Amino acid sequence: MDIQEKIKKTFEKAAKPLRTGELAELAGIDKKEAEKAIKKMKEAGSIYSPKRCYYDIKK
Repeated sequence: MDIQEKIKKTFEKAAKPLRTGELAELAGIDKKEAEKAIKKMKEAGSIYSPKRCYYDIKK
């Protein structure tokens, strides 16, 4: 499973917006890797930021 899939599954389980650090901890990945993946996913439009420093998947 790649990092983006782990992130997506973590958001689905959390069912709420998460900060990068929380997301990395819950997904069991490095924070820097999470930041890179979030940037790519945000550019692709699969996640968004409902408020500053928080991210969530588009439903």
